[in-house]
Amino acid sequence: MKGYNIQLAWDDEAKVWIATSDDIPGLILENESADKLIRRVMLAVPELSN
Repeated sequence: MKGYNIQLAWDDEAKVWIATSDDIPGLILENESADKLIRRVMLAVPELSN
């Protein structure tokens, strides 16, 4: 499995976690929970990295 660098950042104004990656074009997700965001990222990466 290929490794990707994914950045998680807290947006204090919007009160959400944001996931982005220079390795995966189009990956921009947000969620109020970091755990839920990580699960969403894991589902999105295979679709976006093809």
